[in-house]
Order: sequence, then C-alpha cells, then structure tokens
Amino acid sequence: MSQAFMNYLFIGLSFAIYITIAIRSRAGSTKEFYVAGGGVSPLANGMATAADWMSAATFISMAGTVAISGYDGSRFLMGWTGGFVLLTVLMVPYLRKFGKATVPDFIGDRYYSRGARAIAVVCALFICMTYIMGQMRGVGVVFSQLFGISVPAGVLIGATIVFFYAGLGGMKGITYTQVAQYLVMAFSYTIPALFIAFMLTGNVLPQAGLVGETVNGVPFLDALNAINRELGFAEYTAGKLSKLNMFCITAALMCGTAGLPHVIVRYFTVKSVKAVRVSAAWTLLFIAVIYLTAPAVGAFARVQLIEALNETAQADLPAWFGAFEATGQMSWEDVNGDGHIQYRGAESAEPNELIFGTDMMVMANPYMAGLPMWVTALLMAGCIAAALSTAAGLLLVLSTSIAHDLMKKILKPTLSDREEVRWARVASFGALVVATYFGINPPSAFIAKTVAFAFGLAASSFFPTLLMGIFSTRMNRAGGMAGMSVGLLFTFSYIVYFQFLGGTAAEYWWGITPEGIGFVGMLLNFAVAFGVRVCTAPPPTAVVEMVERIRLPEESA
Repeated sequence: MSQAFMNYLFIGLSFAIYITIAIRSRAGSTKEFYVAGGGVSPLANGMATAADWMSAATFISMAGTVAISGYDGSRFLMGWTGGFVLLTVLMVPYLRKFGKATVPDFIGDRYYSRGARAIAVVCALFICMTYIMGQMRGVGVVFSQLFGISVPAGVLIGATIVFFYAGLGGMKGITYTQVAQYLVMAFSYTIPALFIAFMLTGNVLPQAGLVGETVNGVPFLDALNAINRELGFAEYTAGKLSKLNMFCITAALMCGTAGLPHVIVRYFTVKSVKAVRVSAAWTLLFIAVIYLTAPAVGAFARVQLIEALNETAQADLPAWFGAFEATGQMSWEDVNGDGHIQYRGAESAEPNELIFGTDMMVMANPYMAGLPMWVTALLMAGCIAAALSTAAGLLLVLSTSIAHDLMKKILKPTLSDREEVRWARVASFGALVVATYFGINPPSAFIAKTVAFAFGLAASSFFPTLLMGIFSTRMNRAGGMAGMSVGLLFTFSYIVYFQFLGGTAAEYWWGITPEGIGFVGMLLNFAVAFGVRVCTAPPPTAVVEMVERIRLPEESA
C-alpha cells in the first residue's frame, strides 16, 4: 500500500462524511441558512467555532512561521488567542442578546441608518474576501502536494468542493460539517506531534519536549539556538522585529479577531446568551488543543529540516524532497557546485542553496520524521479540513451580507425567503470566483501574512464600531459611519500601496508593516468617531434604550 493510496483513502473518507452531513443538513429556510435555526448545542457550536477559527493560516502556516522566524512567530499565537478572549468577553454575549442574524444587521439598527448598514456590508466584503484568499491558497497548497499538481489547479478543486457544501447547506450544513472537521483537525495535528516529540526529546507531550531536553540531555531550545548560530541564522529565541511593530501586529490580530464577522455569527446559532458563554468556553478549550501544540510543531519541524537536508549529497536526498520539489514547494540550486545542499542564514559566509515555502513545513513534518503512512495521511486530511472549514464560513458571511443586508434590507425589501436564499447562493458563487482568482494570485505567497491583512481590516473597521455600539450610549450615526469609513480606507490603502503599488520597507510609517497597520487604523476609527459625535446630534432615545437593554445581565433568547 503506497502513501498516495493512503492519502486518498483518508481524504476520501473525510470528504464523504462532510458531503453526507451537508446534504442531510440542507437549509430549508432563511433562518436555517443564516443561523442554523438558532438551536445548535453549546458543545457542537464550540467545536464548529474552533474549526471555523483554525483556518489554513493556523493549521498550515502558523507552525511554519514559528519554524522559520522563531520568537517573532509568537505574534500570531498571542494575537489570535488573546483576541478570542476579547471576542468572548466584549462582543458575542451582547450581540447574541440583540438577536439579529449578521453583524451589518446590528450596525444598521444600532446606528439607525441604511448608510451605516451599507458601509458595514462593504467592510464585511473586504474582510472576508481578504481572509478567504488565504484559505483558498491553503487549499491549493495542500491539493498541489496531494495530487502532484500545480497550486492553481489545487485552488480550483478546493473551490468546487467549498461551493458545494457551503452553498447547499448554509449555516446549518456548515455547522455540523465543521464539527466533523474539528475532530479530523485535532487528531491530525496532535498525533504526528506526539510521535515527533518522543523521537526528538523522549517526551510524549510536545509542550514538555519543547521546554525540556533532547534525547542527548541538552535543553532543546539551547540546542536549536546553537544550530541556528552555526548556520548563520539569528537565535531561535531572539526577537528580530522591532518592539513597536511586534506590538502593532499582535494588537491588530487581537482586535481584528474580536471583529471578525464569520466568527461572531457562529454565536447567533445557539439558543440563548447563557449558551453563548458556555459555547465560548468550549471553543477556547478546543482551540487550546492546537494552539498549545503549534510552537512545538514549528520548532521540531525546523530541527528536522536541518537534519534531513543540510549538507546532504544529491544522491542521498530523501524521496519526499523530490515530491515537494515537483510541486514547486521546495527547490535547491547548487551554487558552489559541491553536490551538497547548504542551508544558510544571512550571517553565514556561505551562500544559501535551499529555497522552500514556509507553508510546506507542517505537511513535510511527518515525511521528514519517517512517520507511519497513516499518520501522514491523517495530517493531509487535517490540512484540507482546516482550509475548507474556514473558507465555508467566510463564504456564508459573504453571501448573507449581499443577500440579506444588501438586497433584503436596502435594495429590495420585498424579497421573499426563497428569493433571498437564491440570492445568497448566487452571491456565494460570485464571491468564490473572486476568491479563487486571488487564491491563485495572492497578495502574499505566505498564507498567514495574507490572513493578517484581513485581521487588520477587521480591527480598523468593525472592532471599534461594535465596541462603541455596545458600550457607548452617546455614540451616534454620524460618528459610527465616519469612524468605520476612515479606519477601513486608511488600512486598506496602506496595505494596497505596500503590497501592490511598489511601496518599500523604507517607507513604512514608524517601521510598522502592513500586517500591523490595522492597529493604527483602529485608533483613527476611535478618534474620528468621537470627534464627529461631539459635533453632531445625539442618538435617538429609542437607540439609547436599546443599548442599555442589551447590556443588562438578564437571560434572553
């Protein structure tokens, strides 16, 4: 039995489960399409939210980032994890109590304006389209490696699958599909890590292995720092980013998390505010399973890559290297003509001859460790589940923003339920076409970096607007609309200039990269909103009473 057959078997079985669930859970009404009927249990929603949250950027790219950048990779761990706490404490209980189906729904009613709703729709489209680009890129990377095809072809295959079960099942189908996908992800991420931790450190728990000793009795991180220094890289535990940039990126990821519409809407699917809090606790537990394992996975992958390839003769290259080389994920140029691979850092006198994509590290990990074929196949199934689960959730938010918030609430209020669902499915197809294009031609080949742009857009637009809408009775329509518009336009312009229009690192404002500029955009949002509020009329009494009511600590469906 070959590795390819084992991969196809595991992935085929998982797809059969996902598609069966999508068909059996097909949405029959707008309430089922948007919020799964509002009756999902806290445990199931906790799993589904964790699957929605653990995207390709988390599953595939985060550990690869940690493997390459070491300490600096912690910005993703701290930002994404801390942001979920903000989301749980400051956002979802109040938005669930408000009782609407989407984030633009809340903003439109809270800021008593169809204009505010329209701006919120635009924000949701920008955020979700940017985010889904990274997911489709992740799908392409995994399918490319799985089938030995190009990344663009892999993106097209993934897009077809996502459209089928997201457009067909709506939130109801996605929710129960994501429960299955979480289980696949959790096992596929942790089981290889357990094997590798024991091989490298003698510890079964990856976390203990990371901070413990190697099988030779040397502290693992000390050994890794020594290897990095020897090869001309900065120490693994040393920070390379400036403190200001590190802070801004972490803060943008954190606040952006609390403003992500596809995660917020997940908590509209449970029965009550109390169920929201219970579901959030389950979600944090399920997320911790992977987030506490990722640093160890990244560090182990780096050690294995160096041991497997550095100074290896061409005749002795492992078979898996050729497989990754064939799909463009890895390459070697024999610069000095000695027939051996040299993997070197900028501080080395020797040239670097090994080129590889950060996002291939997790997929290559079991191959480098020589793990059993079924473990490798399980990991591949998990990689696909991670990318597809989040892509489906994002696609749903995009479609509902267009069908419900734009068409039903603004352009054509007479739309029937059946027509609204039809518009949602048409919008899903259109959004997926655009996302597929940018999955093939992404703003960054690095998945986590592309996704970080979406968090910056959410931090600068939705997070301040939602926070002020919940906790400030004096924030009015003009202030909310102005702040949201300025924050989004500033952040989007900064990202576009440096990613598409030739901006250089020397031109960064205060050294802040595009991944971190969302934090500055967030501060602009707050400043503009409060400044405009002072100069304009206060909100109506009914809106003030609504804000005070949703903050009351009473149970509400």
